[in-house]
Amino acid sequence: MFQRMIDVLTGHARQRSDVWIFGTMAISAIASLVAALVLSVEAFHLAKNPDAALSCSVNAIINCASVMKHPSADLFGFPNSFLGLIAEPIVITVAIAGIAGVRFPRLFMAAAQVGYGLGLIFAYYLFFVSAFVIEALCPWCLLVTVSTTLVFMSLLHYNIREDNLYLSKNVNRYLQDWNKKGYDRFATAIILAAMVFLVLFKYQGSLFG
Repeated sequence: MFQRMIDVLTGHARQRSDVWIFGTMAISAIASLVAALVLSVEAFHLAKNPDAALSCSVNAIINCASVMKHPSADLFGFPNSFLGLIAEPIVITVAIAGIAGVRFPRLFMAAAQVGYGLGLIFAYYLFFVSAFVIEALCPWCLLVTVSTTLVFMSLLHYNIREDNLYLSKNVNRYLQDWNKKGYDRFATAIILAAMVFLVLFKYQGSLFG
């Protein structure tokens, strides 16, 4: 009887945890999708008129146009934002299904982690180029970077908990303990805080000047 009660309580706790995990993924992916839509529209405006004044171009530093005119804005021969239009609806679908209690195959979740990991690396690369090469910031691009970080870390938390990453038992046990202590959330906060610090340190008073 007591074991059944424990199982029920554990199941309810896991269900609540899934809602938080996949809820964070869904909200973050929706934010990225909105940003991708806006950036795609702005890309069309720039294609028609390279001198067009974009809504997110505030000054010399906060300037979407400067970022979007750089070669890094279309590394694959089309605006990078188009990748978001393709990827984010998939993430949203997975997140909604996860909230509903759908259990995905282990291989699918491992592949999703790798795929989104590549997306995260790409987002950080674009952030570095924007901040330190172009020396201009695109607010919508920054939103994508933050959202991509949140999706990746939420997915990582889930996959570690469910042992979906094909890691050794010892490694996965260590990472599960890491999750239980909340260190993954702390790591996420550190990453985001580091991005803010880098931007403020780089531009200081000129950011809103």
